[in-house]
Amino acid sequence: MSLNEDPRRYEHLSALRLEDPDAVARAAATRRRHPGLKYGVQNFIVAADHPARGALGVGNDPVAMADRLDLLDRLQIALANPAVDGVLASPDIMDDLLLLGALEGKLVFGSMNRGGLAGLVNEIDDRFTGHTAAALEALGADGGKMLTRICLGDPDTATALEATARAVDSLAARKLIAMVEPFLSVRENGKVRNDLSPDAVIKSIAIAQGLGSTSAYTWMKLPVVAEMERVMAATTLPTVLLGGDPEGTQDEVFASWQAALSLPGVQGLTVGRTLLYPHDGDVAGAVATAASLLKTPVLQSSVKVSE
Repeated sequence: MSLNEDPRRYEHLSALRLEDPDAVARAAATRRRHPGLKYGVQNFIVAADHPARGALGVGNDPVAMADRLDLLDRLQIALANPAVDGVLASPDIMDDLLLLGALEGKLVFGSMNRGGLAGLVNEIDDRFTGHTAAALEALGADGGKMLTRICLGDPDTATALEATARAVDSLAARKLIAMVEPFLSVRENGKVRNDLSPDAVIKSIAIAQGLGSTSAYTWMKLPVVAEMERVMAATTLPTVLLGGDPEGTQDEVFASWQAALSLPGVQGLTVGRTLLYPHDGDVAGAVATAASLLKTPVLQSSVKVSE
């Protein structure tokens, strides 16, 4: 159910896009930037790039993210929390948020490869169809994210890895962060499944962090899995945790994040569906609870969630 039933609430965005498309570039040029990253001060980034890959489902609802107006409502609620540092979004959503003035003082990460559509016959050949490094530089963004699925049984993996390496280099040349999200993936009954065993995640890290001619600007974006201490020992790169399409109760998910956030090298959360579409519908409450788990200049120790 939509949080707001007024169908005209974003009509001004359509008018701007029609009559003044340069408004997006102006909004990006005048936007106040994030004050900067510091080790030990964890960052909270909301992810909203799923629809561009045709992945609209959350939990049991296969079209939860299909209503763009509702998604913008939820994103604005999340971004209004001062503890939320920024957003990870595809170009269409990013442009809407810029026009809404919702990214003032925020970190901005663009989604670069969305061509590996969910269920596509060649899904592993995940083409770079979104933001380019040059476009992100022009937007004043902080970096770009790339999904990097490694399927040893699919020859398209080699092409995908090469494209990721080129994107890492293109971002690094502009001193922009490359947020690499690796998975060791398998095909089962025609569908791609990510192997979330600790050994598989560790192997994906080993491969992904070596992509490109420099890792100076590379971050990892990793799932929270079992044996996270061993997983995090596989890298020295700054790492943000992803939420995915969660299983279990909200408290169980938050508790697993809390444990992982205490590990060295974990720079924060980059989470989307879990917080934008919580089971109880309370976006602001879910975001506030997740924010309480992070190390901030004021809060340097984790806060326990209910058990």
